[in-house]
Amino acid sequence: ALHLSGWAEEWVLWTTTEFGFLDLPDAFCTGSSIMPHKKNPDVLELIRGKAARVVADLQQLMVLVKGLPLAYNRDLQEDKVALFDAHDTVTASLELAAVLVRESRFRTDVIAARLEDGYLDATTLMEFCIAQGVPMRAAHEAVGKLVRLCEERRCRLAELPPDVYERVRPGLSAGVYKVLGVANALAAFRSAGSTAPAEVERRLLGWRQRLTEPP
Repeated sequence: ALHLSGWAEEWVLWTTTEFGFLDLPDAFCTGSSIMPHKKNPDVLELIRGKAARVVADLQQLMVLVKGLPLAYNRDLQEDKVALFDAHDTVTASLELAAVLVRESRFRTDVIAARLEDGYLDATTLMEFCIAQGVPMRAAHEAVGKLVRLCEERRCRLAELPPDVYERVRPGLSAGVYKVLGVANALAAFRSAGSTAPAEVERRLLGWRQRLTEPP
């Protein structure tokens, strides 16, 4: 229930004008009584709200057993209401969530346009500096200053001139642009479970196989 609640909250945010990452199917939304342009993500909000009910069921069960001695006690007859309610609520939420996910559409063009704005390649730049012999502490500080410089110039790390990187470490500019930009930063990842495209595809393939295997 808590995972569903967190997921629902993220998707509610992603549907807002400020994000604009996601289109929800009309069947899972309602309009506003006063604003004709508004599209309310009702089902997501209800799933988020239902999580509170399940948490309350858990709390009821914990309070029920907190003072019981060993062995069976008649108090435990009261656990059925909370247990069955939690089961039914989570099951219904999952059923709705599955259809909602299947019918929703991500605005990949909007997401792609926003990816370069958050300095997502800063960590990759720091790791590149470390690989070139810059101590981690110094690399962390240097990249932080470079990001501040980008904010002042209203530019991206990949748009800084070579001489800026040469001041961090002589010779650094020779290969630094190969790890800058979101696409290059992702491609630089190698560890298992990382967000490298090849690793993401490998994990997706593994889960598709597991989910299609007979129980």
